[in-house]
Amino acid sequence: MNTDATQMADERIKSESFATRLMRRPELGAIGGVILVTIFFLITADRTMFTLSGIMNFLTPAAQLGILGIAAAMLMIGGEFDLSIGSMVAFTGLIFGVLAVNMELPLILAIPLTMACAAAMGALNGYIVIRTGLPSFIVTLAFLFILRGATLVGLKLFSGGSTQLRGVRSAVEGDFLTPIFSGDAFGGLFRWLAELGVVEKFGSGMPKVPGIPVEILWFIGFALLATYILLKTPSGNWIFASGGDSNAAENSGVPVKRVKISLFMLTACAAALVAVITVIDAGSTDARRGFMKEFEAIITAVIGGCLLTGGYGSAIGAFFGAIIFGMVTIGLTYTNFDQDWFQVFLGGMLLLAVIFNNVIRKRVTGER
Repeated sequence: MNTDATQMADERIKSESFATRLMRRPELGAIGGVILVTIFFLITADRTMFTLSGIMNFLTPAAQLGILGIAAAMLMIGGEFDLSIGSMVAFTGLIFGVLAVNMELPLILAIPLTMACAAAMGALNGYIVIRTGLPSFIVTLAFLFILRGATLVGLKLFSGGSTQLRGVRSAVEGDFLTPIFSGDAFGGLFRWLAELGVVEKFGSGMPKVPGIPVEILWFIGFALLATYILLKTPSGNWIFASGGDSNAAENSGVPVKRVKISLFMLTACAAALVAVITVIDAGSTDARRGFMKEFEAIITAVIGGCLLTGGYGSAIGAFFGAIIFGMVTIGLTYTNFDQDWFQVFLGGMLLLAVIFNNVIRKRVTGER
């Protein structure tokens, strides 16, 4: 009897090994994926891929997708999906373009109004899901088509029949907020480093990399903020609880409905942020902006460790998942491989991520 009691006490105080704790981390697969993809391109790609300019080249598309992927990850942790996020990029790009070009509003007004419109559409998505009890997959799939169609109609209305609205760059040129959403940051620092010979420079003395693209800074900042919210705040606990077991969470006092609607608003605002950044950079907006990004964002979240059933995942995992996407998208141009292999990679990484999250992790940690 005493022996049994001792064994039970030992079981309660037994500490987990480092390997077990490591395997419980949802971002482990994504970090491992980054390492493997890096090794692959170190072997097969031109060496210029891993110069400073090459790194910036693949981090830029990774950052744009990563902003969407981190928001999608938080929503998936909360137990929902948003298939309209790609169409939301196009729709909010239209809203922003009309406000900046047609209505000639300064960015200090155009950007908040664009974000408010996105938040309202996200809240509508969430409200319909909560109110009707329909799967978010179905509701947001409907909005995928609604928003894409509304974008086409709106572009033709405000651009005189075209599916592209131009003139954004000239409209925002000289605005004090433009450098925050477009261009390169820390230009002076990079010029100084070029003078010191730390970074590569042209014959004129100007650095080959003029600075850090601002979307990369937004990407890093958003990842840090999302990680802090998930791991260090009551809201983060509510998100995990809402996705793990919404009924139990609600019975425990968690405002599940409010949490989920807020997460839908977050994904919509993340799409609006990407729209503002890309529209200013391109100087125009069009109907295909954000095309297929909803699937890439969800795959990024899954690669980052999010379970399709909710209640488990990581913003940092989505961060590394987006970097994998950026490395493969741009990295293939540094190799002799056909760039269409990216589609094969996309499906393969999704399948491997799901297998890892649902089988390997459970076997190693003993979870059921």
